[in-house]
Amino acid sequence: QVQLVESGGGLVQPGGSLRLSCAASGSIFRINDMGWYRQAPGKQRELVATSSSRSGTHYADSVKGRFTISRDNAKNTVSLQMNSLKPEDTAVYYCNADVRTWNQVDVNYWGKGTLVTVSS
Repeated sequence: QVQLVESGGGLVQPGGSLRLSCAASGSIFRINDMGWYRQAPGKQRELVATSSSRSGTHYADSVKGRFTISRDNAKNTVSLQMNSLKPEDTAVYYCNADVRTWNQVDVNYWGKGTLVTVSS
């Protein structure tokens, strides 16, 4: 089993910054991909940014130039630096990881989410 624990959410004013972090632990042989998704009230969950060992980083168009994803493979962590935040960035942000376990099985995991509220 693998656990993903997010931290760093909170309330921030428009134009402000927040940094989200996610730490993975458990039966991890290798993490293929790690990323962040978000779900705003009444909307579907959407991709924000991903970091893939095979294809690099990808960002949603709505966050390009404002958000930066980074990974520490040695620590099994991923972070999301969010700058120039807008009210429409308000959502629950979820960490996601595609993990190869010690049993050599690829499994996808989700964190429980952390709330980001952008409001004055």
